[in-house]
Amino acid sequence: MSRFLISAFLCLLLTGCASYAQAPSRGGGHVAALPPYVVEAAQSARLRTPGRPLQCVPYAREVSGIALRGDAWTWWQQAEGRYQRHRRPDVGSVLVLRRTQRLNGGHLAVVTEVLDERTILVSHANWLNRGRIHENIPVRDVSERNDWSLVRVWYLPGRTLGQRSYPAHGFIQPRQPSA
Repeated sequence: MSRFLISAFLCLLLTGCASYAQAPSRGGGHVAALPPYVVEAAQSARLRTPGRPLQCVPYAREVSGIALRGDAWTWWQQAEGRYQRHRRPDVGSVLVLRRTQRLNGGHLAVVTEVLDERTILVSHANWLNRGRIHENIPVRDVSERNDWSLVRVWYLPGRTLGQRSYPAHGFIQPRQPSA
Protein backbone atom coordinates (compact mmCIF):
# COMPACT_ATOMS: atom_id res chain seq x y z
CA MET A 1 0.00 0.00 0.00
CA SER A 2 1.37 3.40 -0.87
CA ARG A 3 2.22 6.01 1.73
CA PHE A 4 -0.41 8.29 0.20
CA LEU A 5 -3.21 5.76 0.75
CA ILE A 6 -2.06 5.08 4.32
CA SER A 7 -1.92 8.82 5.06
CA ALA A 8 -5.35 9.37 3.53
CA PHE A 9 -6.81 6.49 5.56
CA LEU A 10 -5.32 7.83 8.81
CA CYS A 11 -6.66 11.32 8.06
CA LEU A 12 -10.16 9.90 7.56
CA LEU A 13 -9.96 8.02 10.86
CA LEU A 14 -8.77 11.08 12.75
CA THR A 15 -11.43 13.28 11.15
CA GLY A 16 -14.13 10.83 12.29
CA CYS A 17 -12.77 10.80 15.84
CA ALA A 18 -12.57 14.58 15.95
CA SER A 19 -16.26 14.86 15.03
CA TYR A 20 -17.37 13.22 18.29
CA ALA A 21 -18.68 15.66 20.89
CA GLN A 22 -16.31 15.89 23.81
CA ALA A 23 -17.88 15.14 27.16
CA PRO A 24 -16.73 17.31 30.06
CA SER A 25 -14.42 15.55 32.48
CA ARG A 26 -15.14 17.42 35.73
CA GLY A 27 -16.95 15.49 38.46
CA GLY A 28 -15.40 12.03 38.28
CA GLY A 29 -16.20 8.93 36.30
CA HIS A 30 -15.04 7.55 32.99
CA VAL A 31 -16.10 9.94 30.23
CA ALA A 32 -15.23 9.26 26.62
CA ALA A 33 -16.17 11.28 23.58
CA LEU A 34 -19.83 10.92 22.65
CA PRO A 35 -20.52 9.05 19.42
CA PRO A 36 -22.27 11.12 16.73
CA TYR A 37 -25.50 9.10 17.05
CA VAL A 38 -25.80 10.17 20.72
CA VAL A 39 -25.38 13.83 19.81
CA GLU A 40 -27.90 13.31 16.99
CA ALA A 41 -30.39 11.65 19.40
CA ALA A 42 -30.01 14.63 21.74
CA GLN A 43 -31.50 16.82 19.00
CA SER A 44 -34.91 15.33 19.90
CA ALA A 45 -34.54 16.44 23.55
CA ARG A 46 -37.10 18.99 24.61
CA LEU A 47 -38.76 20.72 27.57
CA ARG A 48 -42.46 20.67 28.23
CA THR A 49 -44.13 22.93 30.75
CA PRO A 50 -47.12 21.19 32.34
CA GLY A 51 -50.18 23.05 33.66
CA ARG A 52 -48.67 22.84 37.15
CA PRO A 53 -45.09 22.08 38.22
CA LEU A 54 -44.33 18.35 38.57
CA GLN A 55 -41.91 16.42 40.76
CA CYS A 56 -39.99 13.40 39.46
CA VAL A 57 -41.81 10.86 41.70
CA PRO A 58 -45.42 11.36 40.53
CA TYR A 59 -44.19 11.71 36.95
CA ALA A 60 -42.22 8.44 37.06
CA ARG A 61 -45.10 6.64 38.78
CA GLU A 62 -47.58 7.80 36.12
CA VAL A 63 -45.38 7.07 33.11
CA SER A 64 -43.93 3.73 34.31
CA GLY A 65 -46.90 2.30 36.19
CA ILE A 66 -44.65 1.48 39.17
CA ALA A 67 -46.83 1.89 42.25
CA LEU A 68 -44.26 3.18 44.74
CA ARG A 69 -44.48 6.35 46.82
CA GLY A 70 -42.13 8.50 48.87
CA ASP A 71 -38.90 10.26 48.04
CA ALA A 72 -37.08 9.07 44.92
CA TRP A 73 -34.09 7.78 46.91
CA THR A 74 -36.38 5.36 48.80
CA TRP A 75 -37.68 3.63 45.66
CA TRP A 76 -34.74 1.25 45.29
CA GLN A 77 -35.30 -0.35 48.69
CA GLN A 78 -39.08 -0.25 48.38
CA ALA A 79 -38.91 -2.12 45.06
CA GLU A 80 -37.14 -5.12 46.63
CA GLY A 81 -39.45 -8.13 46.32
CA ARG A 82 -42.11 -6.07 44.55
CA TYR A 83 -40.40 -5.24 41.24
CA GLN A 84 -37.37 -6.49 39.38
CA ARG A 85 -34.23 -4.41 39.94
CA HIS A 86 -31.35 -4.47 37.47
CA ARG A 87 -28.03 -2.82 36.63
CA ARG A 88 -28.97 -2.67 32.93
CA PRO A 89 -31.62 -0.38 31.42
CA ASP A 90 -34.73 -1.47 29.52
CA VAL A 91 -37.28 0.78 27.88
CA GLY A 92 -39.90 1.64 30.49
CA SER A 93 -37.63 0.99 33.47
CA VAL A 94 -36.99 3.70 36.04
CA LEU A 95 -33.44 4.91 36.72
CA VAL A 96 -33.05 5.59 40.45
CA LEU A 97 -30.41 8.16 41.39
CA ARG A 98 -29.06 8.00 44.92
CA ARG A 99 -29.57 10.66 47.54
CA THR A 100 -26.64 13.10 47.56
CA GLN A 101 -25.90 16.55 48.88
CA ARG A 102 -27.08 18.01 45.55
CA LEU A 103 -29.99 15.57 45.17
CA ASN A 104 -31.19 15.31 48.76
CA GLY A 105 -34.41 13.59 47.63
CA GLY A 106 -32.71 11.45 44.98
CA HIS A 107 -34.15 11.48 41.47
CA LEU A 108 -36.13 9.24 39.09
CA ALA A 109 -36.12 9.11 35.29
CA VAL A 110 -38.00 6.78 32.93
CA VAL A 111 -35.98 5.11 30.15
CA THR A 112 -37.47 5.86 26.72
CA GLU A 113 -34.73 4.36 24.53
CA VAL A 114 -31.49 2.39 24.90
CA LEU A 115 -28.94 3.81 22.44
CA ASP A 116 -25.97 1.61 23.38
CA GLU A 117 -24.50 -0.17 26.40
CA ARG A 118 -23.55 3.16 28.01
CA THR A 119 -26.20 5.58 26.75
CA ILE A 120 -29.95 5.85 27.19
CA LEU A 121 -32.64 8.44 26.60
CA VAL A 122 -34.93 9.30 29.50
CA SER A 123 -37.92 11.46 30.28
CA HIS A 124 -38.17 12.97 33.75
CA ALA A 125 -39.66 15.88 35.64
CA ASN A 126 -38.16 18.63 37.75
CA TRP A 127 -34.52 18.03 36.80
CA LEU A 128 -33.57 21.72 36.92
CA ASN A 129 -36.01 22.42 39.80
CA ARG A 130 -38.66 24.24 37.79
CA GLY A 131 -41.22 21.42 37.61
CA ARG A 132 -40.90 21.01 33.84
CA ILE A 133 -40.79 17.72 31.95
CA HIS A 134 -37.56 16.91 30.12
CA GLU A 135 -38.12 14.45 27.27
CA ASN A 136 -35.62 12.32 25.30
CA ILE A 137 -32.68 13.40 27.44
CA PRO A 138 -29.43 11.44 27.01
CA VAL A 139 -27.96 9.85 30.13
CA ARG A 140 -24.47 8.35 29.94
CA ASP A 141 -23.01 5.63 32.16
CA VAL A 142 -19.62 6.99 33.27
CA SER A 143 -18.85 4.30 35.84
CA GLU A 144 -15.44 2.65 35.65
CA ARG A 145 -17.01 -0.84 35.63
CA ASN A 146 -19.73 -0.04 33.07
CA ASP A 147 -22.40 -0.96 35.66
CA TRP A 148 -24.56 2.19 35.64
CA SER A 149 -23.51 3.11 39.18
CA LEU A 150 -22.42 6.61 38.07
CA VAL A 151 -24.14 8.67 35.37
CA ARG A 152 -24.10 12.05 33.68
CA VAL A 153 -27.22 13.73 32.36
CA TRP A 154 -27.50 15.81 29.19
CA TYR A 155 -27.69 19.51 30.02
CA LEU A 156 -30.38 20.73 27.65
CA PRO A 157 -29.73 24.51 27.91
CA GLY A 158 -26.06 23.96 27.04
CA ARG A 159 -26.74 21.15 24.51
CA THR A 160 -23.96 19.07 26.08
CA LEU A 161 -23.40 16.32 28.60
CA GLY A 162 -23.56 17.77 32.11
CA GLN A 163 -20.36 18.23 34.07
CA ARG A 164 -21.54 16.51 37.28
CA SER A 165 -21.66 12.78 37.84
CA TYR A 166 -24.48 11.30 39.90
CA PRO A 167 -24.40 7.95 41.74
CA ALA A 168 -27.21 5.57 40.78
CA HIS A 169 -28.75 2.48 42.38
CA GLY A 170 -29.86 1.00 39.06
CA PHE A 171 -33.12 0.39 37.22
CA ILE A 172 -36.53 -0.75 38.46
CA GLN A 173 -38.55 -2.75 35.93
CA PRO A 174 -42.29 -2.05 35.81
CA ARG A 175 -43.16 -5.75 36.11
CA GLN A 176 -43.35 -8.08 39.07
CA PRO A 177 -40.26 -10.13 40.03
CA SER A 178 -40.14 -13.73 38.81
CA ALA A 179 -40.70 -16.40 41.42
